Amino acid sequence: MDLKKHTLNIFNKWYENLPVHKSSGGPAKGTIAAALVVLERLKSDCALDLGAHRAPGGSQIKGASGQAVKKILERLGEKRPFAKEGGRTNRGGPGDIKPLLDALKQSGFDKCTTEERNVVLDELQKILVDKVIEFHNKERIKLIYEPSKTTWQAIQSLMAQARETGKEGPLAQHLVGAKLELRFPNIVVGNESYSTADDQLGRPGDFCIGDTAFHVTVAPMPALYQKCQKNVDDGFRVYLLVPDRTLNGARQNADLILPGKIAVESIESFVSQNIEELSNFSKQKLVTGFRQLLETYNKRVDVCEIDKSMLIELPKNL
Repeated sequence: MDLKKHTLNIFNKWYENLPVHKSSGGPAKGTIAAALVVLERLKSDCALDLGAHRAPGGSQIKGASGQAVKKILERLGEKRPFAKEGGRTNRGGPGDIKPLLDALKQSGFDKCTTEERNVVLDELQKILVDKVIEFHNKERIKLIYEPSKTTWQAIQSLMAQARETGKEGPLAQHLVGAKLELRFPNIVVGNESYSTADDQLGRPGDFCIGDTAFHVTVAPMPALYQKCQKNVDDGFRVYLLVPDRTLNGARQNADLILPGKIAVESIESFVSQNIEELSNFSKQKLVTGFRQLLETYNKRVDVCEIDKSMLIELPKNL
C-alpha cells in the first residue's frame, strides 16, 4: 500500500513538472499518449530504461500510435478522439518519458510482484485518462475553414467537430441564436444557457420570433413533439431544427403527430442559407459573413455559458 501511495505521489510530481503546451494549456497530447502506451507495456515487461521503449531511430516511443492510445482510452471509458498520431510526431516524447521511468525506478516499483505492479499501473493510466477528459472539457471547438467548400458543408463540419467532444447540442443552439441575431438586428433574440430548460423561463421554445417558436435539438425525442403540440395549441407557428442526419426521421415523426403544422429543417441549411443571403451570395463577402456568424456565436456563448470550451477557435484564414 505504501508503495502504491509513493508511486502515485511521484507520478503526480512528474506530471506537474511536464512542459506546458501553449495550445492545450497543459502537457503535450503526444506526451500523455506516449505515457499511456509505456505504462501499458510495463504491465508485461517492467523495463525501466528508456532504451527499451525507443522506436528505431530513437526519436519516438515504440508502439505509440493513435490506435494503441484509442484502445487504452476506450478500455478506461473515454471514447472521444484524443491523439491521432499517438505521440509518434511528438519529438519531446522520449525526453518527457525518461523522467517518468527514472521516478518509477527510484520508487522500487520494479521490486514488487507483477500483480502489484499492474494494479498501480492501472491507477496511473486512470490519472492520465482523467487528464484527457479535462483536456476535452477545456478545449475550444475547432473549425477548419475551406473556402472551396459550401457554407452548408462548413456548418456540417463544425457540428461534426463539436459532436466528437460532446458539444454538438450547445453549439447548435447558439449557432441558431447567432443566425437569428444577425438576420434580425432590430429584434432582441433570447440568449440563455444551453442547460436552461424552456419551462424554467416560461418560453415556448429555444427562441421566439414574432409568433414563431423555434426548437433546436440534435436528438429529437417524443417530449419535444409534445412541446410542439402545445405551441400549436397556443397559436404559435413552429420550427423544429435538427442535424441533417436526423432530418428525414424528424420530418416523418412531425407529419405523424402534427401533419403540416411543424416546419422541420436541418440546422446546416437554416444557418448557412442565412449567411449566403446576408453575403448577397457573393464569394468575396461570404468569408466576412461567416466570420460575423462565428464572432456573434462566441459573443453570445461568452455572455451566458460558464463553460468557455463551447467557444469556437476561429481559423486564421477567417
